[in-house]
This record gives sequence, C-alpha cells and structure tokens, in this order.
Amino acid sequence: MEIIKTVVIGAGTMGNGITHVMAQSGFSVTMVDVSREALDRGMGIINKNLARMVSKEKITENSKNETLGRITTATDLDEAVKDADLVVEAVNENFELKEKIFRQLDLNAPAGCILASNTSSISITKLGAVTGRAGRVIGMHFFNPVPVMKLVEVVRGLDTLDEVNDAVVEMSKKLGKEPVPVNDYPGFVSNRVLMPMINEAIFCVHEGVGTPENIDNVMKLGMAHPMGPLRLADFIGLDVCLDILNVLYEGFRDPKYRPCPLLVKMVDAGKLGDKTGQGFYTTA
Repeated sequence: MEIIKTVVIGAGTMGNGITHVMAQSGFSVTMVDVSREALDRGMGIINKNLARMVSKEKITENSKNETLGRITTATDLDEAVKDADLVVEAVNENFELKEKIFRQLDLNAPAGCILASNTSSISITKLGAVTGRAGRVIGMHFFNPVPVMKLVEVVRGLDTLDEVNDAVVEMSKKLGKEPVPVNDYPGFVSNRVLMPMINEAIFCVHEGVGTPENIDNVMKLGMAHPMGPLRLADFIGLDVCLDILNVLYEGFRDPKYRPCPLLVKMVDAGKLGDKTGQGFYTTA
C-alpha cells in the first residue's frame, strides 16, 4: 500500500521529532495534540531544529520552508485522521491513554489506515486487541532525538499483517531510517536489553559501589559506550525508565526487572533527570 497522508498524535519530544522527519522526507503530515499551546511549542522546536540545520549548511532555507509547509496542526483528532494512510501515536507511556486513542482511531480512521504506536514497551498485541483491526496495528519505535537517530524498531503484534509490516519497513526507509523488525514482547529488544543495564547502574549507586560519574566512566572507557547509563537515564527521563521497568517486571514476572528502590524514590521526589534539571546529574 502507498502511504501519502500521515498523522502524528502528540506534539512532545517524540511527536514533534517524528513530524519533523516525515515532513522533511516529503510527506504531508498533521500533528495533533489536545491544546494549541502544545502544538505551538512543538512547531517552535521543529522550526528551531530546522534553522540549526540551515546554519550548519545541511539543508537550504528553501528546504526548511518546504518542510514547514508540509505540516499542519490540529486539536480535533477525529477530523485529522479521517483520510489518513498512517497514524503514529506518540503520547505518554500509559496504556489507558493509548487504549483510549486507539479506540478513537478505530472509529474514525479509514479501514485501510495503518495504526502505529511509538511505544517503547507497551504490547502492540494488547493495543491491537482494543480495535477491530488488529492486523493493521503495529509498533514504530523511534529513538530520541528522532531527526538524528537512525533506528526504528518495527514491532509486529500477534495479528499484524505481512503487508502492514512491509509497508512500515518501506516507510521507515523513506524517512532515512534503518528499520529493524522485532516481535512483540515486553520492552521489545531495545529496552529489554537497555533498561536492566540502567537499573543495575542505579543499584550500583544505591549500594555505594561508585558515584554516578565513576560508574558512567567505567562504561564509557571500558565498554566504549558514547554515554554512560546514568547520564542516559537522565536524558530519557527517570519516570520513563521506571515505567518501562514496571512493564518488564509485570510482563515477565522475573525479579531481575525489579526497579531499584533508589529509582522509585527519585521519581517520587520529582527528580526526573534533564526534564526537571535534577536526576543523577544536575543540569539546571
């Protein structure tokens, strides 16, 4: 199937990044959020990132303007998706919220529309099951920052059709990404491997094995990681890390995924990393 009209739900970090990449790759895209203020912030970030690319001579001013011209914004989800070929949901990592959106999409998107989620850990099969079109539900897990990171985890639910998987793989390539197909298990591949490492690094802080700086330096200097696990946790958001670990723990019922008590305590204290200016590092 040919994908022409796209919709991205959510104007936050991931949503505006996906919108940016789709528009820059030549697709007509509508970015949807519940408030005009959120949409204005998202568009401001897209404009700022494109302007930075112009200043670095990666794109021309004309290319920037053409990209912005392919983006429309909307607060009415039902109206925005009525003629969409692909919808990518990119809201908070909360199943109840995603479930509500997928039920709404099922009622209002065309029968042939692909319904994708940018979820980093929630079951695609479970999301598909709340619709009447589970075969057309799939995961498109982009990575932050979306305009820079090449990977898209393409996550097949139990009922995802081959033609839908193939269309999303091809679409990801058109976006300049490297699609990697995986099957639907808690955390998929990326977070099933990454989050236990981050969690173990937090346990090392919790147990006094080392400071955040020293733990990160071991991983950077000894394992050639570009960013240490604790600095990465701050960048991702400690609340997001906790949400994903809880999905892994609940999904597998394996104690190796039990979130470190220090992580829980920091989230309870509102120390969420870069987004609040304080986590394992102070950035504000």
